[in-house]
Amino acid sequence: MSLLERFVPEKEFFIGIDSDGCVFDTMEVKHKEFFCPNTVKYFGLFAIAKYVRETWDFVNLYSVTRGINRFPALIRVMELLAERPEVKETGITLPDMDPLREWVQSETRLGNPAFKEYVVNNPHPALKSVLEWTLAINEDIARWLRDTPPFPYARKSIEKLSKVADAIVVSQTPLEALTREWKEHSVDGFVKAIAGQEQGTKSEHIAIAAAGKYPSDKILMIGDAPGDLKAANDNGALFFPVVPGNENRSWRLFHDEALDMFIAGTYRGEYQERLIDEFRRSLPEVPSWQR
Repeated sequence: MSLLERFVPEKEFFIGIDSDGCVFDTMEVKHKEFFCPNTVKYFGLFAIAKYVRETWDFVNLYSVTRGINRFPALIRVMELLAERPEVKETGITLPDMDPLREWVQSETRLGNPAFKEYVVNNPHPALKSVLEWTLAINEDIARWLRDTPPFPYARKSIEKLSKVADAIVVSQTPLEALTREWKEHSVDGFVKAIAGQEQGTKSEHIAIAAAGKYPSDKILMIGDAPGDLKAANDNGALFFPVVPGNENRSWRLFHDEALDMFIAGTYRGEYQERLIDEFRRSLPEVPSWQR
C-alpha cells in the first residue's frame, strides 16, 4: 500500500500543492538551463537550437501545456518543430517519437523508474536516446540546482494553511528532487506527504489521498499550470491559481484572503471563477510564430 493510500485525515480540510513554478521559483531555471540544453545535446539539434529553445519554452512555460510531464512535453515540442517552416528548410531529421508516444499513451506513472523498465522490455534506439536524455536532466539538476527558495508568500501561506488543513505536495517532478528541495528550505514539515511523478498523475494523487475522505468542497488544489486545474476538476475539488509571472502576488492573495474564504466555505463561485479566468488568460494556446 502506497503512502497516499495510507493517508489518513487529521483535519477537516485537504490542500494539494504543486511545487515547481508554484512554491519554488525553479520552473524557468530548470527548463532553460537543464531541460532544453539536454534536449539539444542528446537529440543532436544544434543546427536548430534557436527554434528548439523557443518551442520548448512555449510548451513548458508560456502556454496551456505549462507544467506537463517531461515525456509528453518532448513529444509535443517535436510535433511543433516538425511544423515550423524554418526547421523544414534546414532539412534536419527530428528524432522518432512514435515509440515514446506508444508508452505515454499506455502508462500513467510517467517517471524514470517505469520508463527504464519499459525500455529494458522494449529495446529501441529511439527509446535509448530518450532514456539517456531524461537521466541526464535529473543528474544535472541534482548536481547543480541549489539556493532557489520558495516565493516569500508561498512559505508564509504553507505555514498558515498547515494549521487548518492536511496538506500534501502534488507534483510531476521526480520524488527525489521534490524531497530534496522541500527539505533544503525547511518546508517539508508543513506537509503530510510528497507525491511525485512516480506515484501517477496529479489527478490520481488527489483521488487516492483525498477523494472519499473529505467533502469535495473541502478539497483545494493550488497550482500554476492547467494540469493542476484539471486535477482539481477531475476530483470535483476547488482550485486556487498561482498566476505565472505574478506568483508572489498570487500567494499573498491566498495568504491574506483566499485561504480564509476556503475555510469559511465562501471560496467557490464568483470569486474562484474570477481568479481562474485571469489564470487562463495568462496562458495562450497558439504560439506566437503561428499567429
